Amino acid sequence: MTSVIDSQLRRAVLIVAGLNLAYFAVEFTVALAIGSVSLFADSIDFLEDTSVNLLVFLGMAWSARSRARLGMGLACVLLIPAVATLWAIWLKFSHPVPPAPLPLSLTGTGALLVNVSCAFLLARFRNRSGSLTKAAFLSARNDAVANVAIVATGFVTAWTGSVWPDVAVGLGIAAMNADAAREVWEAAREEFQAQA
Repeated sequence: MTSVIDSQLRRAVLIVAGLNLAYFAVEFTVALAIGSVSLFADSIDFLEDTSVNLLVFLGMAWSARSRARLGMGLACVLLIPAVATLWAIWLKFSHPVPPAPLPLSLTGTGALLVNVSCAFLLARFRNRSGSLTKAAFLSARNDAVANVAIVATGFVTAWTGSVWPDVAVGLGIAAMNADAAREVWEAAREEFQAQA
């Protein structure tokens, strides 16, 4: 039974990795075209999620101690979107133009559909393989929350004409990624210490 579930988990993380990589290309392209910090942050997060899911796929065949080490590494990977977002915000201060609201909301809606699908695919496995699947599930779940905020940002930007809602959501995405990194690090550290 365990090998069947592990096989299903491996297939699920490969599907999730493929979906994330495909939507990274879409969202990154739109983010650059309209100058959106929140879409840029989320697109980098899609690329990070691709990496996380591929590492989960590879790491499942490893020993529990090696998976715990990989989990600690994944916690560091989860910080990449936060750092990239802070860089994008820094650049935005030099050119504070609001993004186009309609493409912002439409792209955010597409991202929401992808992330909800990924979260559902991973939900039943979130307590298997420890910190690895926890990292994959938390990434998808947090991204869905961020996407709701991005969709709302498009409406608020259309109403106010301000750049700041986009920047605020970008900062929120960075904070969520940092918190997910902390959770995964703590889970991986506990697993590592249990194997000592």
